[in-house]
Amino acid sequence: MKALRILGIVAGVVLALLAAAVGLLYALFDGEKIKGEASRVVLEQTQRKLDIAGRLELSVWPDVGIRLGRLTLSEPGGREEFLALDSARVAVAVMPLLSKQVQVRRIEVDGFKATLVKRKDGTLNIADLLGGKEQKPGVDADRTAPSPMQIDIAGIRIANAQFTWRDEKSGSTTKLSDLDLSSGRVQADGAKQTLAVDALSLAAKGKAGTDAFELKLEAPKLALSPEKAGGESLSLAAQLSGAGRNVAARLVLSGVEGNAKALKIGKLALDVDAKSGETAVKARLDSPVAANPGEQTIALEKLAGSVELTSPQLPMKQLKLPLDGSLRADLAQQTAALELATRFDESKIATKLKIAKFAPLALGFDLDIDQLNVDKYLPPKAKEDKAAKEGKLDFSALKGLDANGAIRIGSLQVSKLKLAKLNAKLNIAGGRLDVAPLTLNLYEGSANGSLSLNAAGNTVAMKQNLAGVSINPLLKDLADKDLVEGRGSVALDVASRGDTVTAMKKALAGSASVSLRDGAIKGINLAQSLRDLKGKLGAASGKPQDTSQQAKAGDKTDFSELTASLKIANGVAHNDDLAMKSPFLRLSGAGDIDIGGGQMNYLAKASVVASSAGQGGQGLDQLKGLTIPVRVTGPFENLSYRIEFGSLVGEAAKAKVAEKTQEIKSAVGDKAKDKLKGLFGK
Repeated sequence: MKALRILGIVAGVVLALLAAAVGLLYALFDGEKIKGEASRVVLEQTQRKLDIAGRLELSVWPDVGIRLGRLTLSEPGGREEFLALDSARVAVAVMPLLSKQVQVRRIEVDGFKATLVKRKDGTLNIADLLGGKEQKPGVDADRTAPSPMQIDIAGIRIANAQFTWRDEKSGSTTKLSDLDLSSGRVQADGAKQTLAVDALSLAAKGKAGTDAFELKLEAPKLALSPEKAGGESLSLAAQLSGAGRNVAARLVLSGVEGNAKALKIGKLALDVDAKSGETAVKARLDSPVAANPGEQTIALEKLAGSVELTSPQLPMKQLKLPLDGSLRADLAQQTAALELATRFDESKIATKLKIAKFAPLALGFDLDIDQLNVDKYLPPKAKEDKAAKEGKLDFSALKGLDANGAIRIGSLQVSKLKLAKLNAKLNIAGGRLDVAPLTLNLYEGSANGSLSLNAAGNTVAMKQNLAGVSINPLLKDLADKDLVEGRGSVALDVASRGDTVTAMKKALAGSASVSLRDGAIKGINLAQSLRDLKGKLGAASGKPQDTSQQAKAGDKTDFSELTASLKIANGVAHNDDLAMKSPFLRLSGAGDIDIGGGQMNYLAKASVVASSAGQGGQGLDQLKGLTIPVRVTGPFENLSYRIEFGSLVGEAAKAKVAEKTQEIKSAVGDKAKDKLKGLFGK
C-alpha cells in the first residue's frame, strides 16, 4: 500500500508539471504577434505580401504544434497571388519553446498551390526567393551571413498540392495537380552537406497541353554526404495518355553507393510500354551507372536491352531488336557519346553518336549496316488513287539542326532499287542537308555524286555520274519502265522545288546525258516495221496513210551505240542530238519528254545504211538511203509509234529519181565506151 501511495504522489506531481508546462506554453504563445511579425519580415525582405487568415492555433495533442488556416503570398509588389495553402500544421519540440526557440518536428500541409513563371526575358518569378536579386548597397550591409541550415524533421506530409509552370516566351503551360508527398525522418546539415530521408513517397497528376500524365516516386531510404551515399532503391513510374496514345514508363535504381565525387548505382533498369493506335512498342534497358555529381558526369558502360515493335502494318507484324552499347555524358560541358549495336532479321547495325552541345543540338554520327532490305519492313504499297489528295513534302525539320556524319551500307534495297557499297557523308546546318560525296555500286556499275535538300523553298539538287550501269533493270526497279536496254554511262545535274512530288516533277530543271552500247530500244521492231513498209511504198495509186502501233512488250530494235543529251526546264526534257547506230540502221531525232506530265512527243528519223541479217536487217536493200520518220507519242505507260508516210513518199520519190538518173548515166557511159572502142579499133 505504501508503494502505491508513493507512485500516486509521483504521478500527481508529473501531471501537475505537465499541466504547468502546457499552461506556460499557452501563456508564452501570442498568435497575432507571430502573424504580424512574419508579414512584416516577408514584406521587408521580399516586397511580397504575406496574408494569414484566421487565428494561429496552438495544440498539444498528439504533439505540440501550430495550426494555421488559409495563407497567401503575393508576387513582388503585391500585384497577384504567387502561392496559397488551405491549412497547415507544424509540430515543434517542447523544450526549445521554453527558451523561445522553435525546432520543427513534423510538417503537414493541405491544399498548397503555387505558380512558377518564366518571363519573356528568361527570369523566374522566384528569383528573389532563391537569392537571384542583388543586394542593394547600404541595406543590411552589417548583417552577418546566415548560418548553415540544419533540418531534423520526423515527417512531412503534403496533400492536394498543385503546381503550375508557365513559359511566357513559348506560351506553354504545364499543370501538376493532386500532388501528395510524404516522408519519414528528414535530416539535413548545410555545414556538413549531408541529407538523409526515410520512406520518401511522391504521387502527382498533371496536364501538359492536351496530354495527361501521372508520376509516382518511391525511395525507402536515401542518404547523401560528401564521404558516402547510399540507398536501398529508388523507383519512378510515369504514365502519359493522350488522343489515341498511351505511354507507361518505370525507372528503378538499386544498389546506390558512393559519395559526392564518385556515385555508383548497381543497376539502372528502364521499362517502357507505349501504344499509339494499333502500333505498340515495348523497350527495356539496364546498365550499371557511374557518376560524379560534383563534375556532373555520368557513364553507363554496359548498356543492354531490347526494343519490340508490334504493328499490323508491318509485313512481319512484329520486330524485336536487341541492344548493346554504352553511354557517357558530361552535363556541365553539354557533351555526350553513345555507342549502340543491334541486329534484326539479317541485318547488323552499329552506330556512334557524339553530341558536342545540347542546346542548340550539335550532333555527330557514324552508322554502319552490313545489309538492309527496307522494302521487307514496309507495308505493301497501296493502289494509287488518282483522286486522292497528294501528300505534302516538308523539309522544315532540317531547320535548327546541326549534325554531320557518315553512313556505310554493304547492300541496300529500297523501293525495289538494289544498291551496294553505299558510302555517304552528311552535313546538316542552316536548314540544309548536303550529302557529298555519295558513292555506291548499282546494276553492274557505279555511281558518284552529291545530293542536297534545302528547307528554304523546299528545294532538291542532285548531281550523279553513273558508269558501266546496266540501264534496263535500273529503269525497271526505279520507275517500272521497260524502255531501253544497254550498258554505259549516265550523267545527271538536276534541281527542283515544290511541296509535292508532282510539283517537283513539273519544276525539274538541269541537264542529263546518256551513252549506251550493245542495247536495244524496247517496244518497236524497226527492222520488221521497215520490211512491212516496202509493200506499202510499192502499192498501187493513192497516197499511203500514216500507220500507228502501240508499243509491244516483245518488240525491240537493237543498237550497237546510242548517245543523247537533254536540257530540262519546267519539267520538260528536250533532246535534239540523238545518235543511234546499228549495222543496218542510223537513228537521229529531236523532241520533248514531259516528265511532269508523264508523256512524250518525239520524232525519230531512221535511215537504212546497209543490210545485216544478223541484226534483223535482212530484206531492207530497197530502203537503203531512205530516211523514215517515226513519231513517238503518248503517256509513258502506253507509248504509241507512228510512221509518217507523208514525208516518206517524197523521200522515196527522190530516191527513185536518183536511182534512174544513175542508171541512165551508167547506160550512156557504157555506150560511149563501145563507140570509142570501134573508133580506135580496139
